[in-house]
Amino acid sequence: MINAILEECKDKMDKAIEATKEDFASVRTGRANPAMFQKIMVDYYGTPTPLGQLGGIQNPEARSILINPYDKSALGAIEKALLAMPNLGASPNNDGNVIRINLPELTEERRKEYVKLTRDKAEHGRVSVRNIRRKGMEDLGVVKKDGDAGEDEVERAEKELEAITKLHIERIDEALKNKESELLEV
Repeated sequence: MINAILEECKDKMDKAIEATKEDFASVRTGRANPAMFQKIMVDYYGTPTPLGQLGGIQNPEARSILINPYDKSALGAIEKALLAMPNLGASPNNDGNVIRINLPELTEERRKEYVKLTRDKAEHGRVSVRNIRRKGMEDLGVVKKDGDAGEDEVERAEKELEAITKLHIERIDEALKNKESELLEV
């Protein structure tokens, strides 16, 4: 019972880290990255659909993105979603077949804004990990109260859960440090 609780918490914390890293990928660095555009929601025939499902996203050059929709009738909707995207800093060019986006150089001020945004995303990741720990502690408390395990076993499990939590928060901090250095690199 205790091992199942710990394993579930560890799995959920791993997923929280992956989600945080995916959020980091959506923050623009000095070069174009197709991951920035994967999760942009496009109103496709009345249904919000991720851009990654509507077309191929490539970066033929360091600061340009090429979006080739699978359905050419979606070009207008994709362009509209890109124009509504905050922090893009560039306007999409629609030639009737593909959409090209040329991203400008990042200014120092813009880089600092992105660092702030990344720190905010990291904090959301840490909060997720802590919430998973809190739920795990509650579950361990129920096991202890029900008498399914001894106090010593539950205390050992609580310490192990704390160690797992600390490790996962450190992994988020490490990913944040890497992203910040990538953002501040000129």
